[in-house]
Amino acid sequence: MPNTNSAPLPRQVADAYVDALIELDPITGTYLGVAASSPHLPDFSPEGSAALAELARDTLRKLAEAEGRAGADSGIERRCARLLRERLTAELAVYEAGEPLRAISNMHSPLHAVREVFTITPTATAEDWSAVAARLRAVPAALAGWRSSLALGLERGLPGGPRQVATVLEQLAEWIGTDGGWFAEFTAEGPQELRTELDQAAAAATGALAELRDWLAEVYAPAVAGAPETVGRERYARWSRYWNGTDLDLEEAYAYGWAEFHRILGEMRKEAERVLPGAATPWEALAHLDAHGRHIEGVEEVRAWLQALMDEAIEALDGTHFDLAERLKRVESRIAPPGSAAAPYYTAPSEDFSRPGRTWLPIVGGQTRFPVYDLVSTWYHEGVPGHHLQLAQWTHVADRLSRYQATVGMVSANAEGWALYAERLMDELGFLSDPERRLGYLDAQMMRSVRVIVDIGMHLELEIPKDSPFHPGERWTPELAQEFFGQHSSRQPDFVESELVRYLGMPGQAIGYKLGERAWLTGREAARKAHGDAFDLKAWHMAALSQGSLGLDDLVEELSAL
Repeated sequence: MPNTNSAPLPRQVADAYVDALIELDPITGTYLGVAASSPHLPDFSPEGSAALAELARDTLRKLAEAEGRAGADSGIERRCARLLRERLTAELAVYEAGEPLRAISNMHSPLHAVREVFTITPTATAEDWSAVAARLRAVPAALAGWRSSLALGLERGLPGGPRQVATVLEQLAEWIGTDGGWFAEFTAEGPQELRTELDQAAAAATGALAELRDWLAEVYAPAVAGAPETVGRERYARWSRYWNGTDLDLEEAYAYGWAEFHRILGEMRKEAERVLPGAATPWEALAHLDAHGRHIEGVEEVRAWLQALMDEAIEALDGTHFDLAERLKRVESRIAPPGSAAAPYYTAPSEDFSRPGRTWLPIVGGQTRFPVYDLVSTWYHEGVPGHHLQLAQWTHVADRLSRYQATVGMVSANAEGWALYAERLMDELGFLSDPERRLGYLDAQMMRSVRVIVDIGMHLELEIPKDSPFHPGERWTPELAQEFFGQHSSRQPDFVESELVRYLGMPGQAIGYKLGERAWLTGREAARKAHGDAFDLKAWHMAALSQGSLGLDDLVEELSAL
């Protein structure tokens, strides 16, 4: 008889999946801090995608067997199994619909993964730089694989969006540059003894970018001209499941977006009166802050200011509303590489914390003057107590969860929902009492509500409500979405356009911020009611941040029980 005591349980199946995934996807390996991944890049060809899909299917078969074994019904095994099944099933649905064959976006594509991984690849030693050179030499094959996937997509009638292509061509032009390009700039810091090798490898990588640019411009762009920009209900529901970890009632979510829009607009009007008495709209008050509010001058100066903001938040929150392990107290503020999308972002620490969590600020259009109102709540979102505290805490407690739950099993709406909850928490705790900062926070909240409205509205071509202040009774289009966003945001037109292209290329992702925040708030309120006066917010926070990732339905259930 087989020895059932040694048979794997769900967490072991999940962690074996991570090991196998790293072999197929060295970019994931680098994010996790696996040194052996540094010289390599994934296979983005149809064959590479098929290998990932087969790994998912094989893992699901093993999971089904593991769930029947003694001990598989414990809470920690059950949560891991739920997450693993939900994630792999959602990923397979995306694969089987042919989405990897049309994967072109202004921020979420193989192309962007290839460039961004260099920003976190170790560069401390000559050996590290030698691995960088090897990875640079792997760029042509990686991009050729992606190109073959896009070409197959054309053959099968699966085109990417025309705006995505146009934006990527602009990004490629910036990355290629006129003086060696981004890869040459990146390798300029390498050791002199590897100068020739690094220069040649960077030139090869830049040459691959140029070849890809020419193919996209001459072949792909003409072929997808006139293709639909929006995805329709079937594709949207599939992607929404992928990003949110649940099958949403999209009409209910759309209505919730509008309810939040009206609620936040009322708050913004009150706060705008504090900033600029008599302001006709909140955005007139925000424009006043653009010209006359507090600013940080200089790129290095704003990086240092954001670093100080995070350090101050850690000092204020640790021991009061969170109990932070020492290694969570380090988060770095960085400037994003040129050609990034317009939105700030965060990268999690490596598994051993040798690479810390990092926030990244894109510099758009040579900007050197940064209004404070537009930064504070955003950095609470990206850094502390937002993404950094959650994702770094997962890494910290990975030995109590599973490697999968703490890393690659992340559900976007869970993480983005926590980060938006973190902004609200800082408002609740009084960190945003200054009128400038609070109006900026509400402006950011409004943007997330607008995302729900326009992302669902334009992809499903829903009707704009009759009581809307904007084009009541009409059907959403991308053009109306961009206009609506621009009218209800302090952001500059180039940011608004970048965001719209993002929503068109990543359907269902942008709605996870507000819907995820709602899940976190619902879970907190349920736990508060269950415990009454004994409810301990600090203890709840740490328990909530230590359970790993979950889809939104599972998240509410688990948070409510803490």
